[in-house]
Amino acid sequence: MSKKKPEKPQHILTPRQISRWERQKKRQRIILASGIFVIVLALAVVGVGWYLGQFKPMRETVIKVNGTEFAMDYYVEMLKLEGAYHSVSDLSFVADSALQNIQRYELLRQGALELGFSIADEDVVKEIRENDLPDEDVYRDLIRQQLLTDRLLDAHFDSQVPLFAEQRQVMAMMLESESQALDIRSRLEDGEDFGELAEELSLEPISRSRGGDLGWVPRVILQEMLQTSIVDDIFSHRVGELSQPIYDDEAQKWVGYWLVKVLDRDEEEEETHIQVMLFSSEKDAQKIKRQLEAGEEWGPLAVEYSQMQGVASNEGEYLVSPGEMEPVVDEYAHASETEPGVMSEPLRDETVTTKGGYWLIEIPAQDADRRIDTEYRDYLKTKAFDEWVAALLDDEGNEIINSLDAEKKSWAIEQAARG
Repeated sequence: MSKKKPEKPQHILTPRQISRWERQKKRQRIILASGIFVIVLALAVVGVGWYLGQFKPMRETVIKVNGTEFAMDYYVEMLKLEGAYHSVSDLSFVADSALQNIQRYELLRQGALELGFSIADEDVVKEIRENDLPDEDVYRDLIRQQLLTDRLLDAHFDSQVPLFAEQRQVMAMMLESESQALDIRSRLEDGEDFGELAEELSLEPISRSRGGDLGWVPRVILQEMLQTSIVDDIFSHRVGELSQPIYDDEAQKWVGYWLVKVLDRDEEEEETHIQVMLFSSEKDAQKIKRQLEAGEEWGPLAVEYSQMQGVASNEGEYLVSPGEMEPVVDEYAHASETEPGVMSEPLRDETVTTKGGYWLIEIPAQDADRRIDTEYRDYLKTKAFDEWVAALLDDEGNEIINSLDAEKKSWAIEQAARG
């Protein structure tokens, strides 16, 4: 019969061991609690940093337009939109236009509301979905502004533009000098085609592109086209007659004539000291050239007759390096064969604009009450709308508050650049 194994006595902790064990557990709890506290504290620091560095600044009101508030996050989104529209990588270039558009869109919305026009939210949402745009506040406002513009043009400004007006059928061309205009007039009387000559010779871009035929136009449209007093002559000219040359000192044309004189050169510094004048016609340039050759001084003549900007302060005298002047002047001034002290012949330049020219006009027909073309009416409606918007922007009663200083703009640009 096998013997029963004796049971092992239970291990009994002594009071001293229990005390040591309790102390170890207490230390572990303290270490664990400290670790948790450190983690919580770290998370809190990160959270506070995010709140102070991102969340709070993004929700700060930075623009107020007559009580309507716009937060920083709205401005940041507008920056992104403006940057994408203008295809610029440096958003600082659109920082001001983004701000101006926020103000403009809101003033337009408020102005339209005063006229009784608004756009329902469901119409905005429909446009956003149809055009697959982000459903964000900036895009909503952009769509709302476009829908409001269309509605105002059709339902409000259309009634402000007349359907009928006095109109004239206009043939016109602008020429460089009176002598040239007289020569062309003789050719027209001999049977040459007005359109062909205008397309070849007219210095005014619209008449040249249309072969001199401006079509049936009301006075207001013709004034917008030509923007000179020639419109008064057109609407007072006898129907069916070819005009004599009519001088117009307001008309802009893409041609001019230079007189250039090299005074001296600094070959080492690649600088040339020159005198220049710009004239409307070759005839004017030749006239001044003769006066200079007769002994008159360059400065006073330049101040009186040259069409260069800034001539009053420098009397047409410049110190230039290659590439700093118009190509025609640059080539002459820096050419090795150009002798100092010798004045150039008039140099024709079709890359500059000058004022002044002679019109030939003919009015084949007139109508005291002709229906205005749809294209012209649309233009006049848009013009009336633009003037209305300009008046909204200029209204001194607007209360516009802008807290976007340079530092905040810079911060907004950084956020927008991150996407």
